[in-house]
Amino acid sequence: MKMHIPLAALVAAAALAVLPGQALAVQYTQLVPAKSKVGFQYEQMGVKVDGSFKTFTSEISFDPAEPAKGRATLEVDLASVNAGSPDADTEVVTKPWFNVEAFPKARFESTSITAKGSDAYDIAGKLTIKGKTKDVTFPATFKADGDSGTFTGTLTIQRGDYSIGEGDWASFDIVANDVKIDFDLNVTAAK
Repeated sequence: MKMHIPLAALVAAAALAVLPGQALAVQYTQLVPAKSKVGFQYEQMGVKVDGSFKTFTSEISFDPAEPAKGRATLEVDLASVNAGSPDADTEVVTKPWFNVEAFPKARFESTSITAKGSDAYDIAGKLTIKGKTKDVTFPATFKADGDSGTFTGTLTIQRGDYSIGEGDWASFDIVANDVKIDFDLNVTAAK
């Protein structure tokens, strides 16, 4: 007995076989702050101190199938800092440090996202802190889990480039110049 399969059914089956990657493509657009973290680490008198920010927002558009089309911004409310102690929290928002009265937010805006393979990416963009903007590039990973995913990365900046610590704090003998910023940003897909 010969079985005849209509041509239209063969074309539909071939299309489904070719398109599963596109059918599974997910556009991640929503930050989930409660599952995200923006932290930093610095050295004061040779001792490592960890800190974080409690409040930040992001605009994101990222499809792992087309990373070059991705874009992201991240704005951090500098007054929401946890610098390791109540005294440090009070000091770091003052004019010599973040000067939150004049510059309440730090901002990162991506200019390119380049796939490196195995969930790894190079992200380039402009980082603005205290009114000073610098080009930065850093490695990051993106791990998808269905309709959600997490960007994880680390970037080291020099606080002197952004005038963080002016006047008596401009030298790096007490507080080191290098500040490591790390982030875990949980995002969800557009519904």
